[in-house]
Amino acid sequence: MDETIRGESNLGQRLGKLPKSESSFLVFKGKTIPVVAKITMGRSELNDIMIDDTLASRNHAIIQKIRNDYYIKDLNSTNGTLVNNELVPKDKYVKLRMNDAIKIGRTELTFK
Repeated sequence: MDETIRGESNLGQRLGKLPKSESSFLVFKGKTIPVVAKITMGRSELNDIMIDDTLASRNHAIIQKIRNDYYIKDLNSTNGTLVNNELVPKDKYVKLRMNDAIKIGRTELTFK
């Protein structure tokens, strides 16, 4: 894992001793993508995860960490966002759980 601060400074040594938090991640096309604070998904190249799917909106959905939990929100997409085959209500955050299946258009992601 990459370290943000390297070196022998007091701050670097203290940060190096902090326990590494276990972050959740998305599995997408065989790759694991860590979800640390916020991740955007959609067809636009400006998203953290670009989904090459004509049924995905340019800015489709967002996953955000709030305290120790992760939530997904549909960004008023044309075709909606599904979690475990249930539609995420527009403008509402839905709490994600381990192994939830997220579907954006025809594209499936897994929350781990």
